[in-house]
Amino acid sequence: MGPMHPAARAEDAFNGALARTLSWRGFRTRVLTYSGYGSTRSARAMGRIVLSRPDAAEQPIDAMHATVLRGIRVFLAAPQTGLPVEITFGAATAKVSSDRGGYFDVDLTGHGLAPGWHHAIVRCAGVEARAPIQVIGDDVGFGIISDIDDTCLVTSLPRMVLAAYNTFVLPETARRVVPGMSALYRSLLAHNPGSPVIYLSTGAWNTQPIINRFLQRHGFPGGALLMTDWGATETAAFRSGREHKRSQLRRLAAELPNIKWLLVGDDGQHDPEIYDEFAAEQPGRVRAIAIRQLTVAQQVLSHGHPLSRDDGRESPTFKVEGADGYALFQQLAALRTLDTGVSHA
Repeated sequence: MGPMHPAARAEDAFNGALARTLSWRGFRTRVLTYSGYGSTRSARAMGRIVLSRPDAAEQPIDAMHATVLRGIRVFLAAPQTGLPVEITFGAATAKVSSDRGGYFDVDLTGHGLAPGWHHAIVRCAGVEARAPIQVIGDDVGFGIISDIDDTCLVTSLPRMVLAAYNTFVLPETARRVVPGMSALYRSLLAHNPGSPVIYLSTGAWNTQPIINRFLQRHGFPGGALLMTDWGATETAAFRSGREHKRSQLRRLAAELPNIKWLLVGDDGQHDPEIYDEFAAEQPGRVRAIAIRQLTVAQQVLSHGHPLSRDDGRESPTFKVEGADGYALFQQLAALRTLDTGVSHA
């Protein structure tokens, strides 16, 4: 491996100085856990080890802030690098070390647990936390993979000024939901019991507690969040959002080979292109693609100009487009490729 990118070295130096300062001030190790998923054979557990205020270390993550949050707080976390982490899930146990961002992402094979929601126990530096994990049955053949930004909630990304405003200034409770999306997902899962919904986003892991509360408050079904670290990598100053989505889609296809996916995104970034690529790479693994169309005003806010709806590509699978979840539901029902609960008689 070659030398580490200067941006990564600078980030590590900053995080190290921050950790020393917070440790001197009495901050303690805290285990943050994220929702995971898995099959009856293997499960995926994810989380992060950080330094936290002493009075917050024993509180669940959803209780550590007031009802109105300023997003900048969630980025002021000091990761703890190289700490040993032990994860137990049913009969499976794994031992790993937190990476340079404080994260861990581990497979737990041979857990022996039945389909449904269970909890993994995560231990680090004398601290214990529980990580919810959905075990998906071998008989489940349908699942939803959903983008978050401008698909579930209106963010006006990727314009950087607006993105910064939405992330660091806008109160959590003022964020707007995309109409009908939670109803669409609930209806599909009601008619496909045991099916997973995976929220796949290029957003930062730091915002995970805010996103979780938003989804819960607006009635979205529970599911794993697959986000990313906005920091530098060992080879680049910035991580690629597109590659994050591509790699996670391929991993889901490999780990859950029985599932045919409904891919849901928006036309404000690169979801149509990425989803079409995945459908072409994985023939028969995509039931349909559903794209939420941004309004002209939202397109201008996101890109500075309206976008063309037709990019000249022919999708390798069924594709529907609509302004919100209600429009997408009607078109998915008309396609007759999914069990939506709507009679076609």
